[in-house]
Order: sequence, then C-alpha cells, then structure tokens
Amino acid sequence: MAMTLRLTAEEEQILGRLASQLGTSKQKALIEAMKMVEQRTAKKRKLDEALQFVLSNDKELMQRLADA
Repeated sequence: MAMTLRLTAEEEQILGRLASQLGTSKQKALIEAMKMVEQRTAKKRKLDEALQFVLSNDKELMQRLADA
C-alpha cells in the first residue's frame, strides 16, 4: 500500500540518522521504528495488566509485605 508521509526538516534529519544507524533505507528504518514502538507499548500494557492483577487478587499479601 502506497503512502505519503510529510515530515518536518527536523523529523527528516532524525529519520536519516536512524536509517544510518540501522544501516538501512529510511523506509525500512521507519517500519522498524514502528514495530519497536508497538512491541514496547504491548509490553507496557501487559506489565500494567499484571500489576493490576496482583494488586487486586493479592491485596492481603501485598499489605502483609508492606507491613513486614
């Protein structure tokens, strides 16, 4: 699917540096960056869900640990 992406001069420089660091084209660098952000976001969401589970299901245990 073709797509037009409009970047500021600063964003273009950032993308250029990223592509250079990854040793790839700007297009592939942008795709890699999107995948990395998606993975990081998914990981954070899973950690937040796990924390909420522990806080809600092990409330008494957490309180005992805090009091110890």
